[in-house]
Formats: sequence, structure tokens, C-alpha cells
Amino acid sequence: MSGIYIHIPFCKSRCIYCDFYSSTLQSLRDDYVAAINEELHLRKDYLSTRARTIYIGGGTPSLLNDSHLHSIFRSLDSCFSLNEMEEITIEVNPDDVTDAKALLWRDLGINRVSMGVQSFDNQRLTFLRRRHAAKQAKSAFTILRKAGFENISIDLMFGFPNQSVADWQSDLNEALSLRPEHISAYSLMIEENTPLWRMYQSGKVETIGEETSRSMYQLLCNTLAESEYEHYEISNFSLPGYYSRHNSNYWKSVEYMGLGAAAHSYNVVSRQWNVNDITTYIEQINKGEVPAEIELLTDDMRYNDLITTALRTRQGISLYDVERDYGKQRLDYMLREARSSLDNGLLALENDHLRLTKNGLFVSDDVMSRLIYIEN
Repeated sequence: MSGIYIHIPFCKSRCIYCDFYSSTLQSLRDDYVAAINEELHLRKDYLSTRARTIYIGGGTPSLLNDSHLHSIFRSLDSCFSLNEMEEITIEVNPDDVTDAKALLWRDLGINRVSMGVQSFDNQRLTFLRRRHAAKQAKSAFTILRKAGFENISIDLMFGFPNQSVADWQSDLNEALSLRPEHISAYSLMIEENTPLWRMYQSGKVETIGEETSRSMYQLLCNTLAESEYEHYEISNFSLPGYYSRHNSNYWKSVEYMGLGAAAHSYNVVSRQWNVNDITTYIEQINKGEVPAEIELLTDDMRYNDLITTALRTRQGISLYDVERDYGKQRLDYMLREARSSLDNGLLALENDHLRLTKNGLFVSDDVMSRLIYIEN
């Protein structure tokens, strides 16, 4: 099951933490959507297996108007049968959600909505420079339910400056009162060259301590487990049967095709990424060229990708798959490097799968780094 990702890089304003490629130049939307449609036709044979998922992300896809979306979905249907799609997701901002838009999304065949809530506290939303208020997030959720969406995901953040564990519990309680099918929760990260990074560098904000951050993550895991959410990936939780099928492609090394400026693609043999400039992207596509850099993958690179993706999931890494794809010598290397983490209770080996334990989740980056293959 392969997937299609469509990047919509437009935002009305930029959040202080975001380091994804995006632009506030709304005037380019028409030309950009036309270029997306052209890239679809130029690359319709990129995937070697049938696409089963579509993910429209950003940026802010909910800024697209009716004609933009109808145009994209006509192109998708002409290149890939929409009737065969198991999951079609669109990312939305709460303040963009209206009755009319929600019904349009449903009529187009979108069956999953991922909404960027981030927090139910208005002060923290203002700090992030989010456009919506907490009340709008709840209203948007109600509108989506009314329109018939039975698979809604919400994004949350924790680890704000001066945020307490009790504050985070309040956000979780608000989220659970809505009972979304899926919750993604991320620690607020200070990415270089973002407004938040500059605020941190100038001493205007401070990070929370490691102990507090760990307590918040533990609270997240415990609270959602008590509410019957399955912790299927480090930052992702779902009610049974509602895991993100598209995002799981990334963690399972399944092919995916990325369309649009800055979008990434992977077809097992290579990975590629489009130019991260809207104007250049449009100009090159109009010439019949896909402006992308391509990197051919070696076995070592694919093995390292496996470590940093599959180990994020509840299932972990299949020993059978490692030996089949990379040989017994590489399997022996992985198990040898994993020994200290196994002894320390950070990794577990069960049913021929190597996976992170609950304690290992807190230090996952460190555990993964030990298993990465570095040629001597």
C-alpha cells in the first residue's frame, strides 16, 4: 500500500515554532495548484504499487477554495482511482472550518481530518501565534462531526515555557472530552532560525526542564492509555482501528510520492525532494520538468532509515526482515549494538521483534543512535 502526499505551503501567518517550508503569498495559489496537477500527470508512474492513501498537508490546506480542491481531486482521479483509496486526509486549521467547507471535503471523498489544535489555552495559542482560539477548536470539531466525519485527529503540543504538568493535564482533559479517534502530541521543539529560536537565543523564553518534559510525556502516555487509546508510535495515539494509514507508510518503509514544493518522495531505490521555492517549482513544472534532487540509497542508508523509523512504532523492528534484506552479518551487528539497551531495559526483544520499552521511549533518540551503522 503506497501513498501520495500533496504539500500545500500557504499560510495566512507563520507560527513561531514552525520550520516547515511555507509562504504567506496567497496570490500564487492558482498557479501552484495548476502546477500540482501537472506534476501529478508527469509522475503518475512513479509508484510501483497501487496508491491506497492520500495526505494533503502543509502549510494550511484548509486555505484552498472549492475550485482548487475540485481541480486537484479531478487530477488525482484521472491518474489514480479515488475509489481505491482507503484513507484520504486533509490538514485543517480550526478557524478555517465552516459547515460549507466540511461538507465539501466529505463530498470530495476525504474521510479523515487532521486538525492543528496545539492547545486549549488561549494564552499559549497566542504565544504560538496561532490564528484560532480554544473555543474555535471545539466549534470546528463539532462542525466536522455534524458533517459526518468519523475519523478526526487533533494535534497537541506540550512543553511550553512556564507550562506545568497540571496545565498539560488540563489540555489532555479538554481533548478527551471531544473523543477524537486520533491524537498526535509533540513536545515544543526549538528549531533553528525560527522566531521561537531567536526568542530563545535572546533570552526571552526558557525551556522547561528535562524532568518536567519527561513527566509530561509520561502523563500523556498514561492518560491516553486509560482512555483506551493505543500508543502505536512515539507521538501518535489512536482508538482501536484508527491509526494513520498514510503516516504508517513512512515508518514501514513503504513507497510514497510527494507532490509540490519541498515535498519528499521515496520508492525504496531512492528518495528525492522537490525544490523548496514556490516560484521555482511552478516555473520548472510549467517546462515539463520536476525540480527535484535525487539520492540513490545504499543498503547501509536503508538500514539506518529502518532504525529511525520502524523503531518508533509499537511493533518495532522485525529481525526476520533485517536478516532477509541486509544479511545475517548486519542482524548480528544490530543485536550486538542493542545489547546494552536490552540490559538496561530500554529495548525489549519479543516475538522476533526489537522494540522500545516504556522507559526507552523517553530516550528513543539515544537508543536509535546506538544502532545506526557507521562504517569503520
